[in-house]
Amino acid sequence: MKAKVLIAALIAASASSAFAADTYNIDPNHTYPSFEADHLGISVWRGKFTKTSGTVTVDRAAKTGSLNIVIDAKSIDFGHEKMSNHARSPDMFNVEKFPEITYKSNALKFDGDKLVSVDGDLTLLGVTKPVTLHVKSFKCIQHPMLKREVCGADVAAEFKRSDFGLNYGLPKFSPDVKLAIQVEAIKAD
Repeated sequence: MKAKVLIAALIAASASSAFAADTYNIDPNHTYPSFEADHLGISVWRGKFTKTSGTVTVDRAAKTGSLNIVIDAKSIDFGHEKMSNHARSPDMFNVEKFPEITYKSNALKFDGDKLVSVDGDLTLLGVTKPVTLHVKSFKCIQHPMLKREVCGADVAAEFKRSDFGLNYGLPKFSPDVKLAIQVEAIKAD
């Protein structure tokens, strides 16, 4: 009998903590992962992906959560059609074989009440490696037009594209990439 009471208490405790987490859907109209990469050491080229989806789950009281972002690799845009098309080719992002880039995490890190980083796995060209996103800002508001809570963040990371097999132009071009993601997400109903 005591075991049944203990199991019931554990189920109730886990259920109540599950309800404390809020889920947000990535707003594709306000989320654009962008990046900087070397161009022969003489300039820095910047590009972005224009189609992104996913979810963010945050339990502020427990200081936990998860992040799941899916980027449409075909949506890469350098603002230069020839370069964007080349980036989609097998030389670089090989979008026909690898149509999605993903980032998955279940380790949000807080300093007090402030979200400061996200540890997760980036999958690019079929290769998965750990990448930490550093949170520059994170804020939630009651959106005046949507009448729902919306959270936004500015996050950044650095990694070597060669770690994922994106070796085009090496060693003339540096393998170092700076990633920045402006993200907004709307609280799910």
